[in-house]
This record gives sequence, C-alpha cells and structure tokens, in this order.
Amino acid sequence: MRWLLTGVTLLAAVVPVETSSESRADLARQVWDTERAFAKTMADRDHQAFASFLAVEAVFLSAQGTLRGQPAVAQGWKALYEQPHAPFSWEPERVEVLDSGTLALSTGPVRDPGGNRVGTFTSVWRREEEGKWRIVLDSGCPPCRCP
Repeated sequence: MRWLLTGVTLLAAVVPVETSSESRADLARQVWDTERAFAKTMADRDHQAFASFLAVEAVFLSAQGTLRGQPAVAQGWKALYEQPHAPFSWEPERVEVLDSGTLALSTGPVRDPGGNRVGTFTSVWRREEEGKWRIVLDSGCPPCRCP
C-alpha cells in the first residue's frame, strides 16, 4: 500500500491508495482463516503457535487486568495451555476489514468445554508488512450478540 498526500489550502489529508489486487472480501476470508487457526492453538494445546499470532505490541484486556506486549500476553495465557484440556474455545461469527485492508475486527462466541456460550470475544487484527495478520487488541465480555 502506498499513501497519497492531498492538500486543500492549509488542510492536508492522508488517503490510502489501494495497490493490491486483493478485495476486501479476500482480506476478510484471510482474517476468518487466521482467527480459526488462532483458536485451533487452544484446541491443540499449542502455546508456541498461540504466541506466533500476537503482534509485538499486542494488548489483551480481561477482568484480571491488561496484558501489554507479546511477551506479557504469551506469559499471561501460558497457564491456559498447560491444562490437559482446553478451558474454552472460540470461533468468529463476524469479520469486518477496513477499506485500506490494514486492520480488521473479528468477534464471536466463547464456549465452555460443554459447548455452552459463556462470552463473546472481540479482536482487532493488523496486516503486517509480510502480509500476515497479527492480533493487536483483544477483549472478552459476557455473552452478547452484535446487531
């Protein structure tokens, strides 16, 4: 992506100019697939794979506090991966991508081991230089449905 700088008298705006042949629908599919692969790390009990989806500056919010940065998030979630069975699962039910193709939001249900919905996650993904989507913001809440 390159940026086009435009100006009107004293006002200037940075406008993204799409240079990729990927459509927003293609990018949304990438985020769906990335979110599913991210969730699979929990089912597979693969903490190292979990950490690989985290942006360096990732921020995860929870009732226990805020985890800031890839090392802190990875360490904060490590105990969840050390249990023999996954304590919860999640899956996307909605994905939206900015027109610029640089950020995306995913949201969906969090389920307990019995399959009961116990919460809703919301994640923000950033498309990094090499084209890989990495999570930059994540939060959960009690069960809710987006309109």
